[in-house]
Amino acid sequence: MPVDERSVHNDISGQVLGPSVQAGIIHGDVYIGSQEPVLPPTPWQLPPAAPLTDRSDELLFLKRRRDHCVHRGHPFLAAISGLGGVGKTALALDWLHSLRPSLPGGQLYADLGARSPSGPVDPAETLSRFLRGLGTPPQQVPHTLAERAALYRSLTSRRPVAVLLDDAESAAHVRPLLPGGNSVTLVTSRGHLTGLTLEGGHQLHLEPLAPDDAVQLLADTLGDRRVAERPDEARALVGLCAGLPLAVRVVGARLAARPRRSIAMMVGALSEERGRLDALAIDGDRSVRAALDLSYRGLPAEAARLYRLLGTHPGRHFDDGLAAALLAPTGATVGEAADLLDVLHDTHLLTETGEDRYRFHDLVRLHALARAEEDEPAAERAGALRRIAGHYLALATRAEHAIEPRRPTLERDPASREVHSAPFGDRDAEAALDWLERELPDLVAVIRRVGTTDFPWFGWQLADALWPLFPRRKHYDQWRAVHGEGLAAAEEYGDRAAQARMLTSGGLGELGCGEHDRALEMFEAAAGILARDGDALGHARTLNYRGLALQRRGEPEAAAALFARAAAELPRHGDPRAGGLARLNAAGIALDAARPEEAAAAARAAREVLCEADDPYNAARATTLLGRARLLAGVAEEAEVLLSEALAVLRGVDAGYEVARALEALAEIAGDRGETPVARARYAEALDLYVGVNRTERADAVRARLAALDAAG
Repeated sequence: MPVDERSVHNDISGQVLGPSVQAGIIHGDVYIGSQEPVLPPTPWQLPPAAPLTDRSDELLFLKRRRDHCVHRGHPFLAAISGLGGVGKTALALDWLHSLRPSLPGGQLYADLGARSPSGPVDPAETLSRFLRGLGTPPQQVPHTLAERAALYRSLTSRRPVAVLLDDAESAAHVRPLLPGGNSVTLVTSRGHLTGLTLEGGHQLHLEPLAPDDAVQLLADTLGDRRVAERPDEARALVGLCAGLPLAVRVVGARLAARPRRSIAMMVGALSEERGRLDALAIDGDRSVRAALDLSYRGLPAEAARLYRLLGTHPGRHFDDGLAAALLAPTGATVGEAADLLDVLHDTHLLTETGEDRYRFHDLVRLHALARAEEDEPAAERAGALRRIAGHYLALATRAEHAIEPRRPTLERDPASREVHSAPFGDRDAEAALDWLERELPDLVAVIRRVGTTDFPWFGWQLADALWPLFPRRKHYDQWRAVHGEGLAAAEEYGDRAAQARMLTSGGLGELGCGEHDRALEMFEAAAGILARDGDALGHARTLNYRGLALQRRGEPEAAAALFARAAAELPRHGDPRAGGLARLNAAGIALDAARPEEAAAAARAAREVLCEADDPYNAARATTLLGRARLLAGVAEEAEVLLSEALAVLRGVDAGYEVARALEALAEIAGDRGETPVARARYAEALDLYVGVNRTERADAVRARLAALDAAG
């Protein structure tokens, strides 16, 4: 079934094996844009701050160093190091939140994942998210790390921000993420990032809490008089926690839930746990592990089981829907799963990140996974991972259908048909896109993980479900990554249909990145698979893809030959609409070659087919091209009628680039008639649209036209 171009703005229909292609890849970059300028948003990305006990010396250190930098007009950078669970992130959040009034440019946050199961986050991916948060349109996010870093520094030089780079692996991991201007950046890491001194970074090593401060944290957590009544026992307990706030909160939460239990009993229990872990080399990890073991054994059975199963999650975040999916064999409802998450949160085993989402502290995540490996059979752990993949596939498939309801998909695992509540409506395309974008890091982590399992098909099916996100929001890094993972799994598993789909979908991502040679290789590989399997329609669709790659490589005649074949073969194999789009692509090549009659003939044929296919968007694109061809042939009046007709349709679907093309041609007509104010207004609007969709060459051409109008008076 064809794709809805009103939302996609494509030139190719059918499966991928033929998905629709974003028009920027096809002919002239069609992007979604608005008519009115939109002010860049102010990002407030920092997670909520947890209560902080003391740390007055450290806060004073940060304040004084920052004041000194402000006085000298320099940015402020500090690296906070220390043991896991010592409170590095809590300190950073507390201080950065206090700076919000003095840094109105916003707050940026990234979990760099040095100790994540999926490995450290690529700085290029982090920069992409930062740039989007700072208001950069997706299509204007550069492809390379260096270009992204340069744009990021430029933006932040004009709007100082607070930045928290959490759980960094090294100074090299952080350097591309340092903002420009007089921004404030804090970096947290287990190790000393002395390399940041080259960037003027200050080093702050966070020690465990002093005994009195740790006792105060315990008292605050308990909320009763037990600490005041047994101060010596309280000091002994926090000593067993090594003064680490995470451990103190965990054992304190267990005591708080048992108001009749004495601190002395907890001291005995924790001493026993510590004794079991004496072989561990790092005292901090041992102390937290002991506290976690003790808290874990005090959990209700179902909460403990959920804790273990959550440890198998490859991603960083989860909600009650995922929790319910993990507990599905027991018949637990979403509400019951939410209650169990509350239990884990109340015992400080989970951190709430907002919007009813949770995450583990990295030490807690490792502990949960260790408990799963120790207390759950391998088959149950595999089953838990499969339920996680099924949960995401079901929701991603619902999102895909909300965005592109007519898009044909690869065969899906039965899990994709399971009923899951979703935070978006079945017809709310924008909300579905927002959900896919928010969950993208966790979806990528799941795709990578299932590639090593006995159910690798979840990887390519998830990649297929993610497709509608990529042409719209331009997450090229993840586009290439997930289709690469999907292709590798499909090749190893021997699923040829999936291989062809991953090659064509992935090839479109390469084409969008400017990797035209690689895209052509992938399209030709897909064509080979489809030809060997006797899929004539799928093979015919690759003709259009290969034509696009050749056109981008600067081989218009070779591209035109493939478009001509596609225009002939696609209707014969049951997809006349895609054949019409091939004619539209051929018309564009003819117009670029200054062959207006040939371009007009192809555009008319394309428009007729696309109107019959009830595709008003692409029919309007064909009308624009026909109008431009008639203008080049010197028939200005007919061109004006055609361009005005197309413009009325294109404005209704927010087709920014195509609107600009029509406006530019109409401006030329007005200028030739001596209607200078009209021409200037149309050129100015076209220029804004070209800039908004990052079409530099067209923007430069329009600037030249405006300059010529000004020079002519």
